[in-house]
Amino acid sequence: MTARILITGFLFSAGLAACKPKQPPRAVTPVSEDSTFLTGTLFLVRHAEKNPGYDSTLTGAGLIRAGKLYHLLKDSGITRIYTTPFRRTAQTGDSLRLLAHIDTVHYQPDSTGESLLYAISRHDDWGKRLLVIGHSNTLLPMLQSLGVRPGIDSIADKDYGNLFIVYKTMKGARLEKKRY
Repeated sequence: MTARILITGFLFSAGLAACKPKQPPRAVTPVSEDSTFLTGTLFLVRHAEKNPGYDSTLTGAGLIRAGKLYHLLKDSGITRIYTTPFRRTAQTGDSLRLLAHIDTVHYQPDSTGESLLYAISRHDDWGKRLLVIGHSNTLLPMLQSLGVRPGIDSIADKDYGNLFIVYKTMKGARLEKKRY
């Protein structure tokens, strides 16, 4: 008799749980529209001079430029380096990664900058100082997704010396441009 009551009670509870109305799906806010956490200082550069090929390495001049980038940013307080999966972007940040012991995260290059925003969110890096190494065709969309206008329409194939510094606060974003 006790077993029958327990089984009946269990089946009744399970039936009630099955009848519970489902919650409506939660609206997903695109990362670029949720400004509550889009803060920090981001240093964005294109990879240094590269050898020919799809996933190429840096040239001698590229290695020298990567060294200049290290000397420019070694005391900047960068806490993480974001690179695409290509060897040339990783090599551009290698001096800083190795000598300053900074972790690296890969993000997928895209034409909107959203992949970078999602990667920063996944690693809880908003509000920090980050180095982002990208490509000539991805830097401008990333800057726009961060809320700044770089004042140029494109980055030339032979132009490797731009450093874009984005200061993001809850009130907006400010861009500083340097050459190195």
